[in-house]
Order: sequence, then C-alpha cells, then structure tokens
Amino acid sequence: MRIDVHAATSFLAAHGRLLDRRRLQRLLEEQDDELVLTALEAYRNPDGGYGWGLEPDLRSHVSQPVAAMHALEVLAEVAPMVTSPRAVELCDWLHRHTLSDGGLPLALPLADAAGCAPFWSGANPGTSSLQMTAQVAANAHLVGRHQRDVAVHPWLSAATEYCLDAVRRIDEPHAYELMFALRFLDAVADLRPEARELLERLGRSLPATGSMHVEGGSADETLHPLNFAPYPGRPSRALFSDDVIAADLERLATQQQPDGGWLVDFPSYSPAAALEWRGYTTVHAVQVLRSNA
Repeated sequence: MRIDVHAATSFLAAHGRLLDRRRLQRLLEEQDDELVLTALEAYRNPDGGYGWGLEPDLRSHVSQPVAAMHALEVLAEVAPMVTSPRAVELCDWLHRHTLSDGGLPLALPLADAAGCAPFWSGANPGTSSLQMTAQVAANAHLVGRHQRDVAVHPWLSAATEYCLDAVRRIDEPHAYELMFALRFLDAVADLRPEARELLERLGRSLPATGSMHVEGGSADETLHPLNFAPYPGRPSRALFSDDVIAADLERLATQQQPDGGWLVDFPSYSPAAALEWRGYTTVHAVQVLRSNA
C-alpha cells in the first residue's frame, strides 16, 4: 500500500485552498498548528459561526451548521497540541441555533444561494436533522477530549441526547445518515455505555461488503468501510473484518490520480467546489492511510 506523498503535496499546492494546504503540511510535518488555525479564521463570522464556503457546496457567507462541522473537524485535528477559544465560541453559536428538541437543522436560511447545492438552499430550518446534528456533535466530542469547556457545554449535552434518542428510532437509514450516526456513536462510546450497543445494532444495516450505494446520489456514489470506520482502535472498526479493511485501504491508496490528488464520486455545484472537494478529499485520504499504516 503505497502513495506518492510528494505528488499529493504538489496537487494541493496547485489546486488546494490554503486551509487544506496547511492541514496537509501539519499532517506530514507534525507542526504549524497555529497556521492551520489562522487559515480557518478566514471562514469565521462575527456571530461566532463559520461560512464563506468552508463547506465547498455551500458558498454563502452565512454561518451554517455544516460549516461548524468542518471547523470542529479542524479544531479536533490540532486539539492534542493546541486548543482554541474559538471552539467554545462555536458551541455558543450552535446553542443559539439549536431547535427545541436539541437537534440542528440541516441548514439555516441563505442570504445568497449562488453556488449552493439545492439540498442546502432548500433545507427546512425548522426541522432537526440527525445527519447534521450527529456530524457536528461527533466532531465536538473529539475536541472535547482535550478541551473541557467544550465537553461540558450545554449545547453538546442537548445534541448528544437528541442524537442518541434519534438513533434509537432509526429504521432504514440513508447512507450518509448511517455514516454520521456511526461516527457519532464511535465518538461517544467511551462516555455513554449505550452507544456501543447502538453501534452494533446500527451496524447491522451495513451490507456484507461494507460498501453502501448512496440512494439519490450519482450512479457511482458509494460509501465504503473506511467512510464508516476510518481509524483503527475504535469501536466502529469492529463492524468490519480485517480483510474488508485491508481491501478498502488498498482501494483508497490506488485511487490516487496521476496529478497526485484524489477524486470524489459526487457532483459539485460550482467550479470552485469541484477543486476544493478534491483538496479536502486528498487531505483526508492521506490522513486515513497514514493512521492505518
């Protein structure tokens, strides 16, 4: 299982946004946490939330829950070495936009829908989304492992209860809903004993191959075992055999393109998003392959 790290770095230099170039530099050189945070700051709004295309297919400047997910992902990456007051400020923002049941809507109203995917611009801001709440809360829990003011934040407590209750009621989850629910349960498995039982039960929804076609997506859009359980040593990894994971690691490594980057199998909604998704996906691929090596 080999990849060309130099080619991946060159791809990001030619095509990636600054944030992902800094993230890859930190990953490979194990430094520059503060520079990653500086790059993230460009997407922050005065209200404490994040927007400005941090989610590539949601180009609006307005702060959005999905942008909070991406911001928390970055904050979790640097958290073992550097913590930031921006994390708890973002939790405050999330708290203000949480609905009465403890969940987050898929998206908030947009001031400008240019370059925004229709599922963002057409989302109902008055209905909670398990998919959204789970992905944001999962990353917040990862930050909370190193930052107590995030771990005990009232927003995260309410979101956690909402997600656990919603997961208990899941019948036939959509592929992305399943992925983010499993990641959430994995993130809280050390805190909530019931999460492991729910993780095992929800894992039965996975096909025997571990790969799941995305209903309503493009013809080739598929989530693979490493999408559901990217990192070793975590409870979610027990849902897959060693052989299935080994085969998927090989699949991921061989998907590096001649230009050094990785592709995505879903449509992008602007030319900028198409490149930004490839940069983001390239960082993630290197991250997963290195952690499993």
